Amino acid sequence: MSLKRTEDCWLGEEREEWKEFGRHTGRINLKQGFTVRTTENNFTIMRSPLLVVLLSQLLGTCLCQFPRPCANSEGLRTKECCPVWDGDGSACGALSGRGFCTEVEVSEEPHGPQYPHSGIDDRERWPLAFYNRTCRCAGNYGGFNCGECRFGYWGANCAEYRESVRRNIMTLSNAEQQKFISYLNLAKNTISRDYVIATATRSEMGENGENPMFSDINAYDLFVWMHYYVSRDAFLGGPGNVWTDIDFAHESAAFLPWHRVYLLHWENEIRKLTGDFNFTIPYWDWRDAQSCEVCTDSLMGGRSSFSPNLISPASVFSSWKVICTQPEEYNSREALCNATGEGPLLRNPGNHDTNRVQRLPTSADVDFAVSLQQYETGSMDRFANMSFRNVLEGFANPETGIAVQGQSTMHNALHVFMNGSMSSVQGSANDPIFLLHHAFIDSIYERWLRTHQPTRTFYPLRNAPIGHNDGYYMVPFMPLYRNGDYFLSNKAMGYEYAYLLDPGQRFVEEVLNPYLQQAQQIWQWLLGAGILGALITVVIAAVVIAARKKWRRSQRRKRASIFGERQPLLQSSSEEGSASYQTTL
Repeated sequence: MSLKRTEDCWLGEEREEWKEFGRHTGRINLKQGFTVRTTENNFTIMRSPLLVVLLSQLLGTCLCQFPRPCANSEGLRTKECCPVWDGDGSACGALSGRGFCTEVEVSEEPHGPQYPHSGIDDRERWPLAFYNRTCRCAGNYGGFNCGECRFGYWGANCAEYRESVRRNIMTLSNAEQQKFISYLNLAKNTISRDYVIATATRSEMGENGENPMFSDINAYDLFVWMHYYVSRDAFLGGPGNVWTDIDFAHESAAFLPWHRVYLLHWENEIRKLTGDFNFTIPYWDWRDAQSCEVCTDSLMGGRSSFSPNLISPASVFSSWKVICTQPEEYNSREALCNATGEGPLLRNPGNHDTNRVQRLPTSADVDFAVSLQQYETGSMDRFANMSFRNVLEGFANPETGIAVQGQSTMHNALHVFMNGSMSSVQGSANDPIFLLHHAFIDSIYERWLRTHQPTRTFYPLRNAPIGHNDGYYMVPFMPLYRNGDYFLSNKAMGYEYAYLLDPGQRFVEEVLNPYLQQAQQIWQWLLGAGILGALITVVIAAVVIAARKKWRRSQRRKRASIFGERQPLLQSSSEEGSASYQTTL
């Protein structure tokens, strides 16, 4: 196998396509009041008052990929994506001052030599291949039509700042863990109402958009497809003629800002889908781990006893179908992944190529990476030395900072270790462990930002690989986000990590708040138990008092009976003139 193929796949080896094995039938409690039942590939929500709330949330807007209002011939012909905000009936909420429709201005700074082509890939100078006019939101407003708030802000006027805390999945209560899993499965089985995916290149849709080729997709797979699309090979023309040394979200500076925005959007999607606006993505702290601690049936799925490469049938994830996992086939047809199911989710943690990954990352590895002062160095790609980004991404030795070939460390090591769907770059987001893993990677990025407090000049303005310069818009997000805008602390985006809090706050978040939340969930039962206990106590007390009264009456009768027998003796004594006895008595 060629070195190029190894560089494009974390696993570094060809994988055979696995036959589908089994389906899962389960029952998942989302929250009090309604139940989701999964049977085969069917997904239904049992009747309850909360169903109305859920469906109302599904009618809201979302934040990424091709907005449905723009995915049509008109949008492609005019190259304009400025949807109407229902709040005032104007494009981008202009009448309410939320935003306005304007020309897209892309960065003209040169990119590096890794991609020598121009004008052949839809992702170049994103999003101009599809749209050159989009909404620009004012103040704290956000969303593709400015109908929402930007990260960290809430309320009708987006004036309320709120900070959420992401917590370690191992410290969550059983109820919280199961809620997270049920939310994942709900997203996997709910079609996105506001976004679609492109199933063909822009040129295939016709010069004037006369042949729009978009497709529905569920809310979870939307993000799987996005991760595929941003990292796929570039088509050069003709079957199998592709350029592999291209990736708009990996192997350079945008790796960390891009995945930060990706997680924020995914988090926001789940909040709107479920109506749980306190939801945050948990993380898995894998430092010094010897095994996949989250690979259990109660969490992300254990190993199947039928095949070590499959998920245990006891886990809901055993029924999941993966998408976008066959890049060689897409390249041979010069076609995009169309999100068709391609078999079961695969995972075989620990049975990986140990020459490529000798161990999982340690606390010392993380500390060394955080200590590096430069974010990017040299060529600003996978060959960069002493680069914090390159060490954390896993293309450099976490003990020396020097780039290595043929080995995967840090972030990449976890992907290879999972030895399945998560081990191929383009399809890695199929495995929900991807979210836990990248949340922890994002926390390490945050540690570095807080340690060094870099200015924006630390982020490369020019000459990074295509898609990674400061001013480049992230592919394929709509609305538009520049890489450099997310080279800053997560506090500016309204979230925090529990283990980065000071000890007092950490106690509140990891111990006190979960306890109070559990108490809140069961307070009705506690109240009922208290009332029942009080009633039982009253009944027992009444029985005891009644018994005591009965006993006292019984004792009085006894005494009365005894005195009744002695009375004649007293009388007899009196009659006999025994004054001494009478006096004594």
